[in-house]
Formats: sequence, C-alpha cells, structure tokens
Amino acid sequence: MDPVLTEIPGRILDLAFGALSQANMHAVFSDAGNEHWDFISVTNTAHAGELFLKAIIAKEHPLLIFKDLFSLDDNRTDSIELVNLIKRGKTHEFERLPQIIWAVTGKRIPNPECYERLRRARNSIQHFCAPEDEDFRDLSLEFIYTIIDPLIFEHFESFAIEYHEDHSAGDDYVVATLLRKQLRFSVPDDFDITEIRIRDEISASSQTYREWITGELNRIGRLDLLNK
Repeated sequence: MDPVLTEIPGRILDLAFGALSQANMHAVFSDAGNEHWDFISVTNTAHAGELFLKAIIAKEHPLLIFKDLFSLDDNRTDSIELVNLIKRGKTHEFERLPQIIWAVTGKRIPNPECYERLRRARNSIQHFCAPEDEDFRDLSLEFIYTIIDPLIFEHFESFAIEYHEDHSAGDDYVVATLLRKQLRFSVPDDFDITEIRIRDEISASSQTYREWITGELNRIGRLDLLNK
C-alpha cells in the first residue's frame, strides 16, 4: 500500500477524538450563557460519529471512504499524493456511512434508529429550523454511548468517557450524568472516580441498571467504589 494511504486512518482518528471531546463536553455541562451548547452537542456528536465511522472504514482500506475512486486518478502520476486526495476526493455522506460500514465489515452499526434521529436533528439545526420536541443533550449522549462508544471500544480499544474537555475533575461528571440517565458505557480496567458517589447517582435507577454497573465494577475489581 502507498505510504500516503497508511496515514489516513490515523489522521481521521485524531480529529474524531477531538470532536468527541467537544461533544461530551457540550452534552454534559450546562451553565448560564451556554444555552446554545445543546445544539452544538448535536453537530459535534454527528461530526465525531462521521469521523469514527470513516476511520473504521479506512482501517480496512483508506480508499474505501471515497465515493468515486476513479475521480482520484488524474492520469498524470503513478503515485498517490495526499494533497490530491484532499483536492479531488469526495467521501461518503453521513447518511450512507452505516451501509458502507456493513459492506466493509459485515456488521451493522448499533442503534440505527438513534443514528437516524440524530442525522435529522443535525440537518434541521444546520438549516436553522431545529425541532422543538427533542432534548438535544439526551440525543447526543444516546448517540455517543449506544453507537460511538461500543464501536471505538471494539475497533480502537478506547473509552468514550475519557474524552471530554473538563480536565480538572477527571471523568467524574461525565460518568455521573450517564449514571443518572441510566446509559451504559464501556468501563476501562483503571476506572476510578473521586468527585461523585456512585450509590447516590444510581439511587433512582432500575434494578437492571444497578446490576449492570455492579457487575462492571466487580469485573475490574472496584466494588469499593459503590461504598464511597
């Protein structure tokens, strides 16, 4: 494979993690003056999802992210230059990526219904007519933790809770939000929290959810976190 092509998955992945950090931040944190963050969380979440899906596709072969491979050939050189790919290449649209993922990997994305809801919301927001009956922060978190998180754990051994922009309090407030909303997430082996109490955050949760988080903490040997 041309060395230029081998750079593509890593370049996409770096941008994807940056977009995920912003998406988590805008979906979890809310302060006076930041009311627009609920809209921004959707656009950043969609951006992160698009980039992660393209990174997964590019892992199989970088050229598969482009819609028309023949348009990449300018008939002037035998080698592929990154600048020409950027200028001439057109990648698959967001709405088509689940089908491309299936064609390339043989697997369907998780929670396709949420994917479609976020796609519609993103399009509405971009055209200045955002729907009024949608909680955009909840939608963004659902997308991140039912679609992005399991995919990046499977393909890149990464954990969505670790990507945010609140560097002063670790992952605690992201985790607290997920616990209150009863969203499952990939739990790293070195998982730790210091600013919240898990038992307080899950006090109103269903028995099924409490059993899930207890099982995850038991798996990594951190049942002590339930007693702090």
